[in-house]
Amino acid sequence: MSTSGHFAQTCIVFQGQTPKTKNTENGSFNQAFGMRALLFLMWLMHWLPLPLLGRLGEGVGGILFYVAKSRRHVTLTNLRLCFPELSKASRRELALEHFRAFTRAVLERSILWWASEQRLRRLIVNEPAVPLQAMHSGPTILLCPHFVSLDVAAAAVMLDSEGCTVYTRQRNALFDQALRKGRSRFRRVAMFARSDGIKPVIRAMREGLPFFMCPDMDFGTKDAIFVPFFGVPAATLTATARLAAATGAKVIPMVATVLPNYKGWKITYFPAWEDYPGDDLAVATRRMNQFIEEQVVKTPAEYFWAHRRFKTRPPGEPDVYETPTPPA
Repeated sequence: MSTSGHFAQTCIVFQGQTPKTKNTENGSFNQAFGMRALLFLMWLMHWLPLPLLGRLGEGVGGILFYVAKSRRHVTLTNLRLCFPELSKASRRELALEHFRAFTRAVLERSILWWASEQRLRRLIVNEPAVPLQAMHSGPTILLCPHFVSLDVAAAAVMLDSEGCTVYTRQRNALFDQALRKGRSRFRRVAMFARSDGIKPVIRAMREGLPFFMCPDMDFGTKDAIFVPFFGVPAATLTATARLAAATGAKVIPMVATVLPNYKGWKITYFPAWEDYPGDDLAVATRRMNQFIEEQVVKTPAEYFWAHRRFKTRPPGEPDVYETPTPPA
């Protein structure tokens, strides 16, 4: 995720992508010390009650909304494109709610990485239940769109099952190590870098590991086609359909949302898609986007609007983000 401004710096730090420094011993030492301090702070946070941690994250997110002009601009642009029927005031309020939800999710990651299994089971509600029988009856893709609590969805599955996933290797080695350890501390999770390609994923799926997949980001035109997302042409990965066709995998969608009153999180599992992917790659990819749209309108503030979802444009179309930053 490309980032800038104060909000970007916060996202970069929490994603382990620390700002570049001069290549000196001093700079490397300071960077390592800073990351260890950050990880220690995150570890301390996991002891906080969820209502306190959640309110803290929402408070910080409210501040970042006014400080992080670039990321606010991306969020407001996405909302303008996807919800043109809303007034400017309504979209601004929704963007503020998103900043609060996103920053809260970042802080709550500390619970996912360090809290006990018993605490996580108390906080995570699976509806209707983790589909273990379906997952272990053959190759399975767990399709999880980019809602801010998607890390909770991964944790919910890994409490009861091994799995595999593709992740973005972090620039900071210490954070990368913490991320990998945090995501695989209960069960074995095979994590492949995007640069590894799809073959390791196919091998892991054929060995019985369900594949946790988040395909709704803009990675450019490679292995992607333009299909509508809320009526706007969006470069969308065709990997879900192609992987399902190559492995015969069933696709089970799942969505992570927060419970009211800081009670925890809910993971909703949907029936496996029938007749998917079919013979038409574009139709299958559009079907995926339609499903995501249906879930987004239920909890719009919790979808990841800060991502430049429409940065890749069809030939001849202008950059939708090249406009003055709207006022807060």
